[in-house]
Amino acid sequence: MISNPAAAEVTVASKLEALLHLQQIDSQLDEIRRVRGDLPEEVQDLEDEIAGYEVRVSKFDEEIAGLNDQIKQRKQAIKDADGLIKRYEEQQQNVRNNREYEAIAKEIELQRLEIQIAEKKIKEAQYQIEQKNNDISGTKQRLVERKKDLDNKKGELETIVGESEADEKKLMDQRNKAVKPIEDRLLTAYTRIRGNVRNGLAVVEVKRDACGGCFNTVPPQRQADIISHKKIIVCEHCGRIFADVEARGE
Repeated sequence: MISNPAAAEVTVASKLEALLHLQQIDSQLDEIRRVRGDLPEEVQDLEDEIAGYEVRVSKFDEEIAGLNDQIKQRKQAIKDADGLIKRYEEQQQNVRNNREYEAIAKEIELQRLEIQIAEKKIKEAQYQIEQKNNDISGTKQRLVERKKDLDNKKGELETIVGESEADEKKLMDQRNKAVKPIEDRLLTAYTRIRGNVRNGLAVVEVKRDACGGCFNTVPPQRQADIISHKKIIVCEHCGRIFADVEARGE
């Protein structure tokens, strides 16, 4: 069976045409998303920051609750120690010798020492609570400010998205149709190249004897090969796919 070179050329040409069409659609989508700038990332960063502040406030609240429990326990310990001191003082009234008196006096002194320690711990806990309340106040203030920033950023983003939503949907519909005739191997290569270049251009034309992506010179013989559409040719410098050579003007 004799192969038809013309059919092969048409096949390669149609592949390149399909790739170039896809690139044109993706470039329009890139432009729409470029208008949004860093807003989507800024919104996400603010949401993460707000979540972090909320977790911090929650942690402070838990720590304050724990300190209040400690204060409550130490106040009860002081109350118990006071009760023991009163009981020991009553017992001192009925001792039979100095030895018993001194033994009870030591117990009273021990309870008074326990009271001093408990009072000191209570003051420390109260100071920590005061500091944590100050931290909570500062954190909540930042939380309010960040929530305002988030509302503003979300408003900006929603406005921009709203303005371009219809165009983006239309282009996405076109893109879904445009990828269908492209074989998986070429589509994979196209996607990989787009991910590796800054401007998203995976398929370019030769313009003024240079690659339309990296602007390195393309030799005349290589341009002739590109124009012939006998095979898919990539730029030896940046790896972009050459779709064609732009017709020269005057």
